[in-house]
Amino acid sequence: MSGAVPGVSEHERRTDIVRVLERDGQVTVSGLARRYGVSLVTIRKDLTELAVRRLLRRIRGGAVRAEPGDEGTFEMRLRHRAAAKRAIARAAAALVHDGDAIALDCSTTCYYLAEELRRRRGLVVVTNGLRAAQLLGESDATVVLPGGTVRRSSWSLVGEIGDVFGGRGRVSRGFFGVRSISLRLGLMELSSEETVVKRRLAAASRQVYGLFDSSKVGLFALHSFAAPDRITELITDRDVADDVVTGWSGKGVPVRRTGAPT
Repeated sequence: MSGAVPGVSEHERRTDIVRVLERDGQVTVSGLARRYGVSLVTIRKDLTELAVRRLLRRIRGGAVRAEPGDEGTFEMRLRHRAAAKRAIARAAAALVHDGDAIALDCSTTCYYLAEELRRRRGLVVVTNGLRAAQLLGESDATVVLPGGTVRRSSWSLVGEIGDVFGGRGRVSRGFFGVRSISLRLGLMELSSEETVVKRRLAAASRQVYGLFDSSKVGLFALHSFAAPDRITELITDRDVADDVVTGWSGKGVPVRRTGAPT
């Protein structure tokens, strides 16, 4: 575990622990204590608190990634790589014009996209993201919620949604965060409940955009919600490797890298 970061706040330390776990898969109490320059007792308290929030699983002497099925609280994910997500959202927002009908999923990157769209006029936005809906509900946009069951960890409506699109045509563009990407399977999600909704939204979108920061590349995911031939463009950050761009270009999918390197 490299890159000591002493002197950070409790919140910053715990956020960084989750980031390191996402990258390495496992951490030790002693290694984290050295990394942050704090006591073993402090690290044990951090890991216990993060385990209560289901952001990791405790093991003897350390912790491992949380079991698949809980991706962490919305607020925690909102803060993770926030600068990269905001840059991605700004690039995506440039594709949206006054009067467009679009779809947004419940991802944190799409929440940042909703922030960018608040000043657009006459938008129709179909979204299963409750936080994005609340944000855009205070703007000029017409917000359409598809129905379903509230999933609190992501503040989303999930499961078998109502027939929002039947007889109403398709939206011009759909924007989707991902758990991971696959050259063979396309845009990937971990939760089966989220996948059901994303498939419906993607199927109703003339153009499909995948929005993700570089930490998502190579992560484990279970379900595809948009095949490669349905993807219009991938928008990510500058840390994405050249071979990822080349691989997707070979599939006919452009990859746009935006923002400053992290």
